Amino acid sequence: MVRLHALFCSMAALLLIGGCHHPSRCWKEEAMADRQERGFVARTVELDGKVYRYAEFVPYDYTPQKKWPAILFMNGAGERGDDGMKHTAVGLGKAIREHPERFSCIVVMPQCQPDQVWEGKMVDLALATLEKAMARYNIDEKRVALTGLSLGGFGTWLIGAQQPERFSCLVPICGGGDTAQAKRLSTVPIWCFHGSADPVVPVDRSRDMVEAVRAAGGDVRYTEYPEVGHNAWDRAYGDAELIAWMLAQHR
Repeated sequence: MVRLHALFCSMAALLLIGGCHHPSRCWKEEAMADRQERGFVARTVELDGKVYRYAEFVPYDYTPQKKWPAILFMNGAGERGDDGMKHTAVGLGKAIREHPERFSCIVVMPQCQPDQVWEGKMVDLALATLEKAMARYNIDEKRVALTGLSLGGFGTWLIGAQQPERFSCLVPICGGGDTAQAKRLSTVPIWCFHGSADPVVPVDRSRDMVEAVRAAGGDVRYTEYPEVGHNAWDRAYGDAELIAWMLAQHR
């Protein structure tokens, strides 16, 4: 009993010396930090008075003692909703579940709402979730990649053109964009993917964007999968080379 009392007094003294005048609160905060979530985590963000659900992926070895790259992922039309988790089963989320060791990064996954597209308020939502992650984790602001599939591919081209200075690279998959924005897009590295037999989004939507950005002096890699339909994302996100390339880009 004497030893326990002495230990308690020593811990209290250390906390007070360290500037904490509420030991119970400090111990509680330290315990919460030790139990910080890892893997796929459900989150919420409030925007203009409405609460939206979304998800994050946190590496199992995450530590705030070093800076981490991040990826902002935009889901496709089939994963729109308000549950905050359905979209983590398709595309990038599927690849993370299959090979978590490849994703030494924070992944932010906003969910496009029903009957919406990645424009206007949905762009504000995506950027709001990214801001929350930047505040919560030790993210290297110079290594934030932007990617999306199908509807999210369109969103990637759009947001990338609106804020090219914010992202280390863009990876639009089976999407399309505005070729008039090629000059703005030419300032950020891009790796674009599409299936040559896509019956949903014509492959020319990607070809046109790639040609326009290259003509504007941009650094663009383009991978077109022969005889592949709309689902070019499983093959793209399943490629370890792509993930390594995204995490290596630096603004």
